[in-house]
Amino acid sequence: MVVYLLVNKTLSVLSHYLETARFRQFWDEAAKSRHVVDAVPGFEQAVQAYSVHVLSLTYQRVPRSVLAEAINIEGLSLDKFIEHHVANSGWAIEKSPDKGQLIILPSNEFNHPDIKKSTVDGIPLEHIARIFPILG
Repeated sequence: MVVYLLVNKTLSVLSHYLETARFRQFWDEAAKSRHVVDAVPGFEQAVQAYSVHVLSLTYQRVPRSVLAEAINIEGLSLDKFIEHHVANSGWAIEKSPDKGQLIILPSNEFNHPDIKKSTVDGIPLEHIARIFPILG
């Protein structure tokens, strides 16, 4: 029973970190709980895919360091991960003198929304006139 409660608590904490996009805290906690993480085949890859999905909803251009933290990969492994997504997922790489390397993610309705012009220019006068007696 105690083991079940500890595992349940660990999963709750990990879930909270993912749901709030606190990826660094997630990976730190996952490292402390290897017994839980290693019990699920493909766990790290699934979390990395989820992290990339969240970043793609948020960013058009994501700094390499932010991506590295979100997926918990660095160095040559990160280079290979990025190269794979450049070749297969429509990513691109941009060099920025002040921000370092930026990863350009494909546009979607969330990271590049279309601005929609309202068909209604304003509130009809009769609606506003109804509140004057209340304000007076």
